[in-house]
Amino acid sequence: MSRLSIFPDGSTSMDQSSPTPLLVTETPAEIQAELAQRGIGFEQWPALQELPLEADQALILNAYANEIARVKRHGGYATVDAIRMTPDHPERVALRTKFLAEHTHAEDEVRFFVEGRGLFCLHLGAEVLLTLCERGDLIRVPAGTKHWFDMGSQPAFCAVRWFNNTVGWVATFTGNKISERFPKLD
Repeated sequence: MSRLSIFPDGSTSMDQSSPTPLLVTETPAEIQAELAQRGIGFEQWPALQELPLEADQALILNAYANEIARVKRHGGYATVDAIRMTPDHPERVALRTKFLAEHTHAEDEVRFFVEGRGLFCLHLGAEVLLTLCERGDLIRVPAGTKHWFDMGSQPAFCAVRWFNNTVGWVATFTGNKISERFPKLD
């Protein structure tokens, strides 16, 4: 089940060891409203397509072609791809480490979870929003938003990704170790 947990970022607190959430909700309408107030898009689509584990990118993109085209058209995105992470992925540890470091992008980060789950952590002003996205969830993180992503130590997800550029995922790391103070996916 999707979940949103909102924490103070701890920048004004002396005890930064275990933050206490200000809000926790699993109600999709509340998640969408809270995120929208902060400029983050959140939708839930029916993830009706059961894809085989060996589904390649072409099959995944074809299964959601209509939805992908709509988002691409409305967002002006240049490219779309699909990423699949499994517990035996040879780069899972390195990728998790990279994604867990707070960073920004020069473009929107838009993801639709075809299967599995991942934790988007957004550092907005004096708040940190942990957004657990699961199958059927689409999240739009605007360009320049400080965030990190946790796919867990045993990742098991597939997500469609939209990009404004043709290069793909490009991050600017902030150097802030804030992600170390907040709960991880597992």
